Amino acid sequence: MTVHDIAKTERIEMYLKAVYTVSQFAPPVTISKVAEYMGVSAPSSYEMLKRLEAQGLLRSGTEQGYRLTAEGLQTAHRVVRRLRLAERLLTDILHLDLPDVYAEACKMEHVISPAVEARLAEVLGHPATCPHGLSIPGEESGEPESGPTLDGLRVWDRATVASIPEEHREIVAYLASIGMTPGAPVQVREIGPLDGPITVLIGSQIRAIGRDVARRVRVRSVS
Repeated sequence: MTVHDIAKTERIEMYLKAVYTVSQFAPPVTISKVAEYMGVSAPSSYEMLKRLEAQGLLRSGTEQGYRLTAEGLQTAHRVVRRLRLAERLLTDILHLDLPDVYAEACKMEHVISPAVEARLAEVLGHPATCPHGLSIPGEESGEPESGPTLDGLRVWDRATVASIPEEHREIVAYLASIGMTPGAPVQVREIGPLDGPITVLIGSQIRAIGRDVARRVRVRSVS
């Protein structure tokens, strides 16, 4: 495989990962959402999505917008699995700070071979989630992210943080700085009107979380 072919394969994998991630957290999958995720223009996003559709990796015109075909989903699962195993390696073994983990793992996701992937999973104890609490797809398939989000709780509801978004360094840094990481207990104290911030108790601290971020924080309700 030439350098050009490698770059082309990586670009395809990155777009499929983008479609997968948007479908999980911000459906429907639109050209503009994929463009924002990839950091490219809408025309560039449109052109690449149409190419992937022509290759049988995507379908368009569904209620969910663009949707991965079985082949596209298999590739996306493989990329996301290697990404999140790499995140575990960087966190659990190399003790990299959580806000820096995603960007470093992205550099590794395209070059991890099947043999290294299998060894990584074994050494790490076959983890079910990444350091952000997101599911690590299995060798054949992956479970969709599910469960309530922080913005769906009511005042005085208690919950435990299940997962936080992984790809936005500033958001991860802020959430980590206030202790809002997987496993942390939270209680809603106030909900701002007109899509205002949600005020929560985290440990002994009262913090305000923007509604956009709250929609990306999945929780497990505590009765």
